[in-house]
Amino acid sequence: MNKALASLLLALPVASCAQPDAPVRTPISEQLEGRVAGPPQTCIPSLSSGTLSAVDTGTVAYRSGAVIYVNHLTSPCPNIAPLNTLVVDALQGRYCRGDRVRAIEPGATIAGPVCILGDWVPYRKP
Repeated sequence: MNKALASLLLALPVASCAQPDAPVRTPISEQLEGRVAGPPQTCIPSLSSGTLSAVDTGTVAYRSGAVIYVNHLTSPCPNIAPLNTLVVDALQGRYCRGDRVRAIEPGATIAGPVCILGDWVPYRKP
């Protein structure tokens, strides 16, 4: 057996004992810390006191009182970004699965491509 192969074989057990990387912390994971997910909902009320915001290109969040609703879009949307303004084509004062959402970048006047909302998952403190 050549020396390089022997060294590699000896290093494998040591490498397998290494600590895994810590989970990546994101703004939404920090907001959801200590909260429990409820069953997915098709629609949620869109109250004037609520706050709709983009988390990343595939996720939006809506905060209403003590509840944070998280929506994973049906597919990633390149124009959805944390500082962009979101526009939802919603009916009857509710945000529902299948509604169209678009984002407007700061300083722009035309919204970006249409993306489709998925189910809303409520997160509450126990």
